Amino acid sequence: MLNVGDKAPAFSAKDQDGNTVKLSDLKGKKIALYFYPKDDTPGCTKQACSIRDGYKDLKKAGITVIGVSTDDKQSHQDFIKKYKLPFTLLADTNKKVVEKYGVYGERNLYGNKFMGVKRTTFLIDKEGKIVKIFKRVKVDEHADEILKAFGS
Repeated sequence: MLNVGDKAPAFSAKDQDGNTVKLSDLKGKKIALYFYPKDDTPGCTKQACSIRDGYKDLKKAGITVIGVSTDDKQSHQDFIKKYKLPFTLLADTNKKVVEKYGVYGERNLYGNKFMGVKRTTFLIDKEGKIVKIFKRVKVDEHADEILKAFGS
């Protein structure tokens, strides 16, 4: 499991438009890397819309937001269009990024056990170090949580 102070694991993944996004290309920026279970589900939609609604403040604070799920590019495009999301979503269909960050594993929902992405956000500083890990996200207030944690 990753901890605060660790170097954020390098990754390369395709976004909703098929463009390659690499963590190394974002060096020098503050990053909110948020992992979520599935596009267009109630909790994930609330979280994405919270970030969307606070996006202007996040951007003003110099924070780059990237969402990651194991959904494909088309699912991400539909999710972005439906909710007018202004940030990048990575299509981690091969589960490489979620596994590197330790957020893919057994989940329990209403007594049903299954494998999936655990809702987690990593805040990464300009030097590429993890400065905060949210394991319990308040989906309705996540933009505010990110701003407060980055001291913005």
